[in-house]
Order: sequence, then structure tokens, then C-alpha cells
Amino acid sequence: MAVIEVRNLTKHYRMGEVEVPALRGIDLDVEAGSFVVLAGRSGSGKTTLLNILGALDLPDGGSVAIQGEDFLALSKDQRARFRLRHIGFVFQAYNLIRVLSARENVAYVLELQGVTKRARMERADEWLRAVGLSGFENRRPDQLSGGQQQRVAVARALAASPDLVLADEPTANLDSATGRSLIELMQQLNRETGTTFVLASHDPMVIASAGRLVMMGDGRIVDGEADSAA
Repeated sequence: MAVIEVRNLTKHYRMGEVEVPALRGIDLDVEAGSFVVLAGRSGSGKTTLLNILGALDLPDGGSVAIQGEDFLALSKDQRARFRLRHIGFVFQAYNLIRVLSARENVAYVLELQGVTKRARMERADEWLRAVGLSGFENRRPDQLSGGQQQRVAVARALAASPDLVLADEPTANLDSATGRSLIELMQQLNRETGTTFVLASHDPMVIASAGRLVMMGDGRIVDGEADSAA
């Protein structure tokens, strides 16, 4: 079953008086439980596509359905609620709340979902253990390494049991060993939880990890391999 269905997606950005095409008629299906990497040079459209899949940006044309729901037809507030229920994010810059502890950062999305304080703290601790950060629950982001912060971001993305996790250049600010460890963790969580992962990256190590590799160029999909063992 496809968790993502994209049809004829287009997007332009205005640069001064010129409209620059970012996406040119993208068609893409992503099966539930898959581990997909969107790859391509800077400007290929992979981050634009990821942002639209995450309802962070809107296209100029086409359709996107997540779990069969066309969220582009929703209002801004409805899209925000849709993201909260269905989508987890891992950003290049971590995007942790600096004044909160690792536990509180992971629990934050659960608070937005209305989970009780005791339950959300217990679940946050479970996910921090799952990403190898047991004992770091009370540390703030500035007391963690880059790799540890990104693991907190992964735990936060998965804590709310989303259908889909989107990661934009998740290894960009990490050394090669830490980046490899992070991707191996994501692959493990993908296998154990069945959560669908879609990553955008130009890192060769991330590209090599793909269960399915979707190559992009000039706003188009130029090659999209079928699923294979990651």
C-alpha cells in the first residue's frame, strides 16, 4: 500500500522578475514501510519535494496524498493538525528547543497531541533509550554533541508514532562515523517499527543506504529504483 501518492506536482519560485521551476511534473508513489532516499545535486528539487510532502510548503499544481488523504485541500490549521498526527521531521539543523532537556524535546510533540504528562515523559524516555541516549534525558541541546542532538531529533520524530518520517540532509552537520551510525539507527527503526522513512541527501553514504533510491535532476525524477534490501 502506498503511504505517499504524488501526481504531476509542480512548483516555481520567483527570483526578482524571473520564475524559476523547482518541480516539473513529479509523479511518485512510496510504499508503506519503505526506506527511500531522494538524491541529486543542489537545486535538483529534492528539498522542495520533501517540504511539500511534509505540508511545510504548497505546490503550484498537482496532488499529494498521505495515507489516502489529500492534505493540500485542507486549511492551514488543518494541515498543521495533519502533520502532528501523521508526519515526523528530522532537520539538518536539528531544530531542538534550546531551553528544554532531551526528554522535554522528545515529549513536546506528545504534549501538542494532548498526551498526559506522565505518559509522554515515559514514552520520551523509551525513545531516548531506543536511540542510545539513556542517561542523557536531562541534558539540554548545548550539553549534547551534534550526533546526540540528531538522535534526540530522531526520537522526537518517532515518539508520536507517525506514518511517515521525513529527513532533510540528516548527516550534513555530522562527521562520517557519526553520520553512518545515525543512518544505521534509522534503518534499524524502520525495520523494527515499520515506519516509512524518506530522506533527502547528496551524501554518498546515505545514498548507499537506500532501500529505494530516487534520483532527481532539474526538478524531475530521472531514475527511481524499485525497493531493495537496505
